[in-house]
Amino acid sequence: MITGFALVCVNVLDMDQARDFYVGTLGFEVDVDMVQDGFHWLVVHAPAQPEVPLMLVLPGPPVVNGEVARQIQSLVATGYLGPGAFATDDCRATYRELKAKGVEFIEEPEERFYGIDAAFRDPFGNHWRLTQRKRLAP
Repeated sequence: MITGFALVCVNVLDMDQARDFYVGTLGFEVDVDMVQDGFHWLVVHAPAQPEVPLMLVLPGPPVVNGEVARQIQSLVATGYLGPGAFATDDCRATYRELKAKGVEFIEEPEERFYGIDAAFRDPFGNHWRLTQRKRLAP
């Protein structure tokens, strides 16, 4: 039986820029930042959720080569590979905080059936949701 997520992977196009954005701008904490056997391991987590690490991955060798790497990089840049949503207790306040730090929002906070939601992109094009969930009736 699956009991939860052990690791979430997100493709990025530059590891230094990824660290700056996810750690410096979003406030994530670093679990691992090292190179081993030609692979750069950069694993971070949200401060309130260390049990769900986010691995930032550069599409390229040794995992993928040539044309496949270029295709993944192109999809990342378009935002097509949007990985999901980050949780927040106050979407509007977090929106203002991140916008002041230069985060590119593509949708302002809006009331939806599931809560308050906004959308932003990381520096590479990945489309993220910022969601303040409300309790839904069963």
